[in-house]
Amino acid sequence: MGVDYETLRGEHLVDVEWLKRHLAEPGVVVVDMRGEVKTSTAADGTQSAVYAGCRASYEAGHIPDAIYLDWTRDIVNLDDPVPAQAATPEQLGERLGRVGIGNDSLVIAYDDHPASQFATRLWWLLRYAGQDRVRVLDGGWSGWLAADGPVTPEPAPMIPAVFTPEMRPEWRVTAEEVAAQLGSERCMLIDARDAAQYSGRVARGVRGGRVPGALHLPREALLDDSRRFLDTDALLGAVESLGLDPSRRVIAYCNGGVAATVVLFVLSLLGYSNLSNYDGSWNEWSGRLDLPVEK
Repeated sequence: MGVDYETLRGEHLVDVEWLKRHLAEPGVVVVDMRGEVKTSTAADGTQSAVYAGCRASYEAGHIPDAIYLDWTRDIVNLDDPVPAQAATPEQLGERLGRVGIGNDSLVIAYDDHPASQFATRLWWLLRYAGQDRVRVLDGGWSGWLAADGPVTPEPAPMIPAVFTPEMRPEWRVTAEEVAAQLGSERCMLIDARDAAQYSGRVARGVRGGRVPGALHLPREALLDDSRRFLDTDALLGAVESLGLDPSRRVIAYCNGGVAATVVLFVLSLLGYSNLSNYDGSWNEWSGRLDLPVEK
């Protein structure tokens, strides 16, 4: 039996018109995930980054009844020495339930990133926590504005819900697990960063380069200029050009486990099921001098 791509797409994405029709529907929880990564690159190719939420943008105007989650604080474990690591199950249960996300909610995430990477970060985190009822708004905030979607500065009423994580540990891997898979025929690695970082010409962190054997699929290659995901045929072409095998495990990484979720989102949309995020990504790998680097 072939893959039902149309159904899969509908289980991952909603368009602006769908959201307009279902905005006030009971059980639908819209989440504003706007944030940014502020980078600066020195003449020698070393790059630094500052992770930030955009609560001020939310407060200035957002989709009606959308709640706001700060990707740098609300869904991360602030006690982890590696930046932006996924919150613990206990933290997720408390924080998501407090803002009104329950196990039965249909979560619609959006942001204003060109590749929707903060929205897909929430998608991945909820999948990791056992919640499959999560979608990404195709086109994001800019698509909403372009379609004259209503906007309000009024904060959403947050009605507490019960969110009990049922963690799927296979969705998140550690540096040790990645290292153990190097050279394995059972696993494929994908680097979601830009070409300069993949090649090592630009280095964020202690060392430049990539995890040995990693294939390159930059997140930007998966969306069009309107910030909508490419059609299924184009996505299949981008993925199949790498020689990915659906029967093998795919581990994606980037700098902080965020851009990698765009790749994982697309692969899931295309029917891939054995997917993992190396959450520590290059922020951790580059500083671990016991781990190999390739250029």
